[in-house]
Amino acid sequence: MASFQLKERLNAGEKWILANPNPPERWPWTWLYKTGRSLYALARDVISGNLTLHSMSLVYTTLLSIVPLLALSFSVLKALGVHQRMEPFLYQFFEPMGPQGIEIAEQVLGFVDNMKVGVLGSVGLALLVYTVVSLVQKIERSFNMIWRVPDMRSMAQRFSNYLSVIMVGPLLMVSAIGVSATIFSSSIVQSLIAIEPFGSLIIVLTRFTPFMLVVGAFTFVYVFIPNTRVKLRYAFIGGLVAGVSWQAAGMLFASFVAGSAKYEAIYSSFAIGIILLIWIYLNWMILLLGASLSFYLQNPGSVAKRHQVQLSAELQEKVGLVLMWMVAKPFSEGKSAPQQEWLEQQLRVPGEVTRGVSDKLIRAGFLTLAGSNGDKLIPGRALNLITVDGVLEAIRHDEDRVVDRLPKVLPAGLQNTSPDQHPTTFADLLNQDEAPAKV
Repeated sequence: MASFQLKERLNAGEKWILANPNPPERWPWTWLYKTGRSLYALARDVISGNLTLHSMSLVYTTLLSIVPLLALSFSVLKALGVHQRMEPFLYQFFEPMGPQGIEIAEQVLGFVDNMKVGVLGSVGLALLVYTVVSLVQKIERSFNMIWRVPDMRSMAQRFSNYLSVIMVGPLLMVSAIGVSATIFSSSIVQSLIAIEPFGSLIIVLTRFTPFMLVVGAFTFVYVFIPNTRVKLRYAFIGGLVAGVSWQAAGMLFASFVAGSAKYEAIYSSFAIGIILLIWIYLNWMILLLGASLSFYLQNPGSVAKRHQVQLSAELQEKVGLVLMWMVAKPFSEGKSAPQQEWLEQQLRVPGEVTRGVSDKLIRAGFLTLAGSNGDKLIPGRALNLITVDGVLEAIRHDEDRVVDRLPKVLPAGLQNTSPDQHPTTFADLLNQDEAPAKV
């Protein structure tokens, strides 16, 4: 009985999160409601296995690409003589693994120092670049899965954008470190340190500078990598949560490594390799969870029971009619055209559903894109020429012509008609089909 009541409460809570017709409108209830929906969506993504599968795939690619990636990134920094400033971040990454992690960092830096990019030759350099680009490409594919983006960047865009980030990204990080160091070492700041409470505040800021750089790196990745427009505020929230999670995971993992003597007894020299795989996996999970959080904050209507919503006929038809109404009403009143992103947020359904329906209506001529950025929707023809039946027919229309492949087994009177026009049962149809033909 108790388990049944618990299940009923869980179902009621899930229904309140997913299908609440009257969501809270006052703070802090609005914040709690959005937070609950986002946490539900993140837990669903982890349980479904999509994020874990992509994280494991990225672990394998990372092991193959980490040395070429650092070699390309450090080559630019070496030319400027500032590559030493990036080494502390590499040590910070491996620090939770204990003394053996520091040894791994030194070995990786040794491999990078020994790899001479200038003497690899054209074929070796091409393979090096391809290895690095394939890593970033796999990251983009994982982010596009989270953001429900079907298409990736073109090949030319991948090489130009990826390599520019790989080359320029570390340089920007070093510049940020140099600027912060210059600011904290200036005479004005040094004089303020002697004055309390400014001295304590500046010391706290210096300690938080590496953390803010990590948050900035996460935010930059969330904005740049997905092949779609990501708003900066949502990317920053995702980067902040990912940065805090990364710091917390580092401390917990360090305590785990400190008490993992039994793993060394079981796996001997392979223990450090297993610990390295687990640590890299946790890092990718944190990165993808932050990206998923940014997506759900920007697209709250995408929080559903399934990762991929089943596109039922009922859902598409009702979304199409409501979408057409929300576009036609301001147009008839002489108001500005609504943005498609705003319409998706107001409909509170997953964005891939509204985009699929709006694309059908655009191709049928009922809607058209407008605005300087082409992100607004207006009616594609006069409102007196747009009928409800026409909109429903456009939504139901099989554009791929798969329906034409179906075998013609239905009676002639039932084909190419709407089902609500035929309350006849299939027993009646079969009786009609088996009746002898009249001579």
